[in-house]
Amino acid sequence: MSDSFQCRSTFDLKGKKITFYDLSKLPNQSAVNKLPYSLKILLENLLRCEDGVSVQKKDIEAILNWDPKKNAEDEIAFTPSRVILQDFTGVPAAVDLAAMREAMHALGGDPKKINPLSPVELVIDHSVMVDSFGNVKAFAKNTAIEFERNHERYAFLRWAQTAFDNFRVVPPGTGIVHQVNLEYLARVVFCTTQPSGEQLAYPDTLVGTDSHTTMINGLGVLGWGVGGIEAEAAMLGQHITMLIPEVIGFKLTGKLPEGTTATDLVLTVTEILRKKGVVGKFVEFFGDGLDHLPLADRATIANMAPEYGATCGIFPIDDETLRFMRLSGRDAEQLALTEQYAKKQGMFRTTGCPEAVYNATLSLDLGTIEPCLAGPKRPQDRIALSKVKANFEEHLKNDKLTPSPQTVTFETGGSAELDHGAVVIAAITSCTNTSNPSVMLAAGLLAKKAIERGLRSKPWVKTSLAPGSQVVTDYLDKAHLSTYLEQLGFYLVGYGCTTCIGNSGPLPNAVSQAIKAGNLSVSAVLSGNRNFEGRIHPEVRNSYLASPPLVVAYALAGTVNIDLQSEPLGHNDKGEAIYLKDIWPSPQEIQDMMESSIQASMFNTRYRHVFEGPAEWQQLEIPKGERFVWDEKSTYVKNPPYFEGMTRTPPPIQDIQQAYVLAKLGDSVTTDHISPAGNIAKNSPAAAYLVAHGVQPADFNSYGSRRGNHEVMLRGTFANIRLKNLLAPNTEGNWTRYLPSGETLSIYDASMRYQAEHLPLIILAGKEYGTGSSRDWAAKGTRLLGVQAVIAESFERIHRSNLIGMGILPLQFLPGESSEQLGLSGEERYDIPLAKIAPRGQLTVTATGKQGTATFTTLVRIDTPKELEYYQQGGILPFVLRQLAG
Repeated sequence: MSDSFQCRSTFDLKGKKITFYDLSKLPNQSAVNKLPYSLKILLENLLRCEDGVSVQKKDIEAILNWDPKKNAEDEIAFTPSRVILQDFTGVPAAVDLAAMREAMHALGGDPKKINPLSPVELVIDHSVMVDSFGNVKAFAKNTAIEFERNHERYAFLRWAQTAFDNFRVVPPGTGIVHQVNLEYLARVVFCTTQPSGEQLAYPDTLVGTDSHTTMINGLGVLGWGVGGIEAEAAMLGQHITMLIPEVIGFKLTGKLPEGTTATDLVLTVTEILRKKGVVGKFVEFFGDGLDHLPLADRATIANMAPEYGATCGIFPIDDETLRFMRLSGRDAEQLALTEQYAKKQGMFRTTGCPEAVYNATLSLDLGTIEPCLAGPKRPQDRIALSKVKANFEEHLKNDKLTPSPQTVTFETGGSAELDHGAVVIAAITSCTNTSNPSVMLAAGLLAKKAIERGLRSKPWVKTSLAPGSQVVTDYLDKAHLSTYLEQLGFYLVGYGCTTCIGNSGPLPNAVSQAIKAGNLSVSAVLSGNRNFEGRIHPEVRNSYLASPPLVVAYALAGTVNIDLQSEPLGHNDKGEAIYLKDIWPSPQEIQDMMESSIQASMFNTRYRHVFEGPAEWQQLEIPKGERFVWDEKSTYVKNPPYFEGMTRTPPPIQDIQQAYVLAKLGDSVTTDHISPAGNIAKNSPAAAYLVAHGVQPADFNSYGSRRGNHEVMLRGTFANIRLKNLLAPNTEGNWTRYLPSGETLSIYDASMRYQAEHLPLIILAGKEYGTGSSRDWAAKGTRLLGVQAVIAESFERIHRSNLIGMGILPLQFLPGESSEQLGLSGEERYDIPLAKIAPRGQLTVTATGKQGTATFTTLVRIDTPKELEYYQQGGILPFVLRQLAG
């Protein structure tokens, strides 16, 4: 490490001498003091990691001379302190590392060089499904089914834990990755022993293979989601290259009014920032409104940064940060380290402190927030609670669905009429809300009041409770609220993402049959962060995001076709109408319950043995050896083909010539559309593959759980049941036209034909291509389908990076241009010469069709020289492998 600015300094921490890179010793202190909090963290990162090669003095000077009035042009190399994974993205990441060891061996190198150099922590939280619900044994049943389904994957992860250094796994049933990170894994400030013996302090920073890694920004930790490919490179010592980001300051004033929650706030923030346009930017929250914003509420806002499109949504360290660290069981020395370090670096917020300068600023008075939901298809589509009914009726009208009520007879006896708008799923789930004690206790209190007033959940509602942390169970039990939630059907089903990731499990047969018979437009209400088409459940057309207490309220109402602010939730046995206002808990009730029910000892007890796991985990047989022994019969874990035929020297890139369009897509195509995580349809190419390999439909599991098998994932790419490919009009799902013959085929089958004839492929798309999850399989599957380029009106940050990581060229139409504006039908053949390719440069595309030839200019969305190097080598992993192989 270099120290060209001579800014190393020390401070005393309880008798220990702590070394750090002191920002107060840098020149131009007036500019340093005005830097946004997040840029101070990046500045320290560059100072500490300066090596004269990847990180140079000029990079540090670029931040020192940062001008918020200018567009970012300077590339820097960010070195995260650690990497965090979850199992849906972590399994394919570990599979790739195992495959790289095989490739390293084939190249004559040392397989042990493929090993994480910084701490990597993987939390298994994405695999539990809501198979059993509404009963006291649901958690135990779902856990048993989870281990039975995922035996191969879990055994593989246990092998990875023993085969790789710096690789730890938090077993199933512990909690959701972002909450475990917030409550336990996050250091906030690191202090490590250097080879020289000195104790070096520096900010905790990270990247994660889940887009909601940003939740940790609420604790003042800088981190964001990346694709698994980029995370693997970071594990192996590669820097994260990026342009110095624009930083949007978001000033918060006032405090939330009675009757509103952090969920209402974050849905409002999401709407505002989507309208502003913050894709690829940092958002930094400041202002005295933070004095009234608990850490859990900050984490809720930070969590949904992907939904408002930002790279991160960060809060500074302050007294509230320290309070939460103390509550969650961090020791006194860690608290003292965090406080001293942050104050010495000018990173500690106090009331009325001077404001930083930003590229742009927004403001919001917390007192203006009103109760709301978001939906039915996008998280940024906020709806005031009073307008949900009108919004649903408008969507029903647009879908041209007429009333068709169906009678449902229940196994437990009795019957009911199911109609459009029926809430068939009410799930308290996901990382966003389920460990925020104010909204979880509010849900429990609302349930208690509902029971006391004689209300019950409607019998057609599939209810579930999946907290982000085991501590939630402890404080709900201590508050004596679990019993009321259970009486309304909200029994514990697991500690994991469940419904929010699409692991909602099957609906009861009678309900499912009624939906199909009446072609009903039914709904899900969940306390999650994602509600994209086809994500929550294949039979549910409308999905609404709501706070946990509103999830309970809609379970009581049984429909979204109701105005909860003016119509009764229901009637009790006495015939009395009960309204939402009658059972909504007051802020004081919630605060009193929080103070009496939550203790630091709960966190210490739950996390004391966090890496041990249940008996089922400990008893898994672990393969041995530094190289994984691949089982050819496995349908979960297979050696991927990315490195087949790889040479030490990359071949020169070739022009894309006479390419066909595999799919022509519209706006807001999400990574769920490209690579769904949930249900594997029984008539899909992936299902055909599994059946051919002896897997029965009952054991298909989900696409997310099969991400260690490229054969399944390849067949599942563009397999979302709601995908609309304009090349195959009047279809929905995994369909396209094989253009040489005009046949309508599955996208997978058409791709195989194109590849057999050595015909290259491209994708045409609209705005916000690749929004949503960080899943790398949206790029991996696209590449394995033979796609060489994607031309879109705009890209979401993570997916653009993932495309480059897999050697796919992202090109962007010029402003104001699109497929439609240029008259492109998608039936043309496309030529893209690559001789002049350059970061953020331009390339000319020629499209030749029946109507003649069209030539247009595109922007190269390879943003940095390092990204160009990745692309030229066929992707990040081949680049890293060649480097390590020498």
